[in-house]
Amino acid sequence: MNERLPGGTDRTALVGPSAVVTGVSNGIGSAIAVALAEEGANIVGCYGSDHEGADRVRSQIEATGREAVIFQGDTGDPATADSLASEAITRWGSLDIWVNNAARLMVKPLVDTTNDDWHGLLAANLHGFFYGCRAAARIMYGQRSGRIINITSAADVLVVPNLGAYITAKGGIIGLTKTLALEAAEHAVTVNAVSPGAIDTPLNATAYTPEVRETYGQRIPLGRLGGEDEIADVVVFVASNASRYLTGQEIVVDGGLVINGDVGHALDE
Repeated sequence: MNERLPGGTDRTALVGPSAVVTGVSNGIGSAIAVALAEEGANIVGCYGSDHEGADRVRSQIEATGREAVIFQGDTGDPATADSLASEAITRWGSLDIWVNNAARLMVKPLVDTTNDDWHGLLAANLHGFFYGCRAAARIMYGQRSGRIINITSAADVLVVPNLGAYITAKGGIIGLTKTLALEAAEHAVTVNAVSPGAIDTPLNATAYTPEVRETYGQRIPLGRLGGEDEIADVVVFVASNASRYLTGQEIVVDGGLVINGDVGHALDE
């Protein structure tokens, strides 16, 4: 199989060696950061409060031979996104890949959600994505190259009760992704969303009770929760030259959960 594109470019290689990933201290974000480093990217990342996790991920990235700059920051503050972008440019002269990932979960009925609950959840889960997209696009447009990848959730497709603020944010990210994809296309920048289904991560540790896990095992056609690395693998593809004609898409990675309408119909005799 020919692994080269016209002009000699490696089709499986990352679009460039400089990447920003938010929320890198654990879960999907840490898996993405390490996977991109394994494929040749230097990483600038931020995290909320898990210092130990951030140190662990930094060591894992450096073990691949790549550089890692990881600092504490609030993605709900636009200054954090600007700092991430500036760090990448200062150190490596380009910003090739931006992954908006940082998020948190709140399981609460909508009528019990306070104003502070609502705005606090949206600050990280939606506003932070806007700040990241804007910071990345402003640099990538000038470069005429780059990949912006938003990590969302299949919950905007297969809706779950008591996740009103969370799902509202995820739906907003899809709108942001599609709109920016149209605006960025003329600048040779692609924008896509990767939407994990039921993934076994620290974010879900409390919400995924044994009963929830059993139900997912029954409802997911592949028969199990997904792994963080399985989301990271898709992100690596979207960040590579192989995805050069893909933009404005929501890629659902869920083991078939959202398409499963099986209710156990009796088979014909």
